[in-house]
Amino acid sequence: MFLTENSILITEKTGKLILFENGIKKIINGLPEIVDIGQGGLLDIELHPNYKENGWIYITYASSNDDKNGANTSLMRFQIKSNQITNKELLYSATPNSRKGQHFGSRIIFDDDNNLYFSIGDRGNRNVNPQNIKRDGGKIYKLQDDGSIPIDNPFVMDRYSKKAIFSYGHRNPQGMAINPLTNDIWIHEHGPKGGDEINIIKSGKNYGWPLASYGVNYIGTKFTDKTSIKGSENPIHYWVPSIAPSGMIFVDSDKYPDWKNNILIGSLKFEYLHMCIVKGNTITKEEKLYEGIGRVRSLEISPEGYIYVGVENLGIIKILPN
Repeated sequence: MFLTENSILITEKTGKLILFENGIKKIINGLPEIVDIGQGGLLDIELHPNYKENGWIYITYASSNDDKNGANTSLMRFQIKSNQITNKELLYSATPNSRKGQHFGSRIIFDDDNNLYFSIGDRGNRNVNPQNIKRDGGKIYKLQDDGSIPIDNPFVMDRYSKKAIFSYGHRNPQGMAINPLTNDIWIHEHGPKGGDEINIIKSGKNYGWPLASYGVNYIGTKFTDKTSIKGSENPIHYWVPSIAPSGMIFVDSDKYPDWKNNILIGSLKFEYLHMCIVKGNTITKEEKLYEGIGRVRSLEISPEGYIYVGVENLGIIKILPN
């Protein structure tokens, strides 16, 4: 996450926050207790749209929530002063905890009204969490920037619901971005064996998991014979076999004119950048870029418009335009 062109905040899953500034690495101290379990740890990081004025930084992370029986995804904001985290505010903690190590999510974005959206995966409990608005997990959430519940959230009038829920029926969203041409929220999420999806997220909608899917169990058996069900939204795109997507940006930089307004996604499984050519709300073509680059985790565009790629066990790569 870029503070300036030459100042980057780097997260490490094990629970480390690094400021890389003008070629020098500094450890930022004072993070909350972060549980490094399976796919969980320090997850996403995002700046408030008015960061230069208010200094707020937001993270999602695996947290014990003061209950040592496993972990779940939490959202916090804080400020940094002299390489020390200050003014920590816990904005959301998903419950209940689970000892399972999979499907924490998580991505964070802001819309033009400074509303915050973040994702939490189903925590490996597909038969209980994703379709139940009384429970966390398998959801996209919407909060105001201070953590309060927006009055237009779809389930605020449901007495027993989790009021922060914006959409449900998700498996494990690890990519989320706003389409600069439409302001729609696009996500991608991991399927099981096959059935990774791209969805356009709408308030209160059900995205079907696990009642509908293009995937099967990892051992090859079916858990549903439906790819669509009444009352749920269908993906605008899916992959069989899975590419294991992680990270997602719409290219809105003039430095890459041939890529502009298309999507870049990282492939964990096949170790390349995946480009989706976008026309309206349709994926018309796909291209593989930089095959063999490594397991891509994250993508960012710098303040000057350059694309940077975070790759597991390698580092951060800058893509220079031709």
